[in-house]
Amino acid sequence: MRQFLAGGRVFTGDTILEGHGVLLEDDRIAAVLPEEEAPAGAAHVTLPEHTLLAPGFLDTQVNGGGGVLFNDTPTVEGALAIARAHRRFGTTGLLPTFITDHADGMRRAADAAAEAAASPGSGVVGLHLEGPFLNRERRGVHKAEFVRAPTDADLDFLCALPARFPQGRVLLSLAPEVVADTDIARLAAAGVVVAGAHSAASFDRTGQAIAAGLSGFTHLFNAMPPIQNREPGIALAAMTDPGTACGIIADGIHVHPALLRAALAAKPADKLFLVTDAMPPTGTDVTSFALYGETIHRRDGRLVTDAGVLAGADIDMAQALRNAIRLLGLPLERALRMASLYPARFLGLERRYGRLSAGTAANLVLLSADLSVLATWVAGRREG
Repeated sequence: MRQFLAGGRVFTGDTILEGHGVLLEDDRIAAVLPEEEAPAGAAHVTLPEHTLLAPGFLDTQVNGGGGVLFNDTPTVEGALAIARAHRRFGTTGLLPTFITDHADGMRRAADAAAEAAASPGSGVVGLHLEGPFLNRERRGVHKAEFVRAPTDADLDFLCALPARFPQGRVLLSLAPEVVADTDIARLAAAGVVVAGAHSAASFDRTGQAIAAGLSGFTHLFNAMPPIQNREPGIALAAMTDPGTACGIIADGIHVHPALLRAALAAKPADKLFLVTDAMPPTGTDVTSFALYGETIHRRDGRLVTDAGVLAGADIDMAQALRNAIRLLGLPLERALRMASLYPARFLGLERRYGRLSAGTAANLVLLSADLSVLATWVAGRREG
């Protein structure tokens, strides 16, 4: 089916265009054209005035949504339900995230994500395994009994995973001090995207891991020691290495906006991107949920245990986008890239996601003047 979407402004991923529309052909974008060049035979979809059509958001860290926690429901249905819940907030592609847990649960999550990713228009573009190879003292809400170093069987399993996601990516978050450089190099060579997280690695140790193949950092600053004058640690290594990319939670709670602005000043523009670290409450009115059998409370924009430990974030990607502009002072175009192109580039998927241009996936978001989500298209199919 050919559709020509026009009537609002268009953000291509590079620039905002007036008087243009986007031609969709089935699940791909055929062209971005001036409105007067709308092709005959295409269904003309008139968008509301003062709207902005942009690349759909891509979230690399989504633990849950719509009342579903991937750890509790590591099934195809669970992954698809999470993707549906986030679609209303502009996220047209995501990595369902399975955090530290039983080894058999991790394998079931991988099976589910692979099957979901193979379903056209699912919105599932891979898998994120956050743990279990973490620093026990920096595990946050991750359960201590499941935190461990990788075994040979783990490495064999993980290195075989990328082949099951031919159109997507597998992201593994680990603590560099827990995993040997030879193993990091093996994972990266197999196609696993390796990120540092929940770690107290030194500045030098982090640099060694980067040289071995670690290419990014999960929720920068969170579950990492503070930067100190004689031991700057993993956080400063992440900030100052120009080749690695960092996901940030821009909710104003996980990291002080001033510290995020410092990271923005230190990193190349395309090496910081937005993540939600979302949990089951996203898209619902629930005030609590269970994690590892413990009640997590939804209070004042936070998700916390009884002891006050943060357990994920109460934010969606559209909120993160607005916060990047309001709290960090970013221009609209850069904030949009941080929600789409830059995470796609981190995963090596920028040829398919993050831009509106000929040949890219027909994954789009329609935004109002106040950057609320009015509609999304996933593989050319509209919702909203």
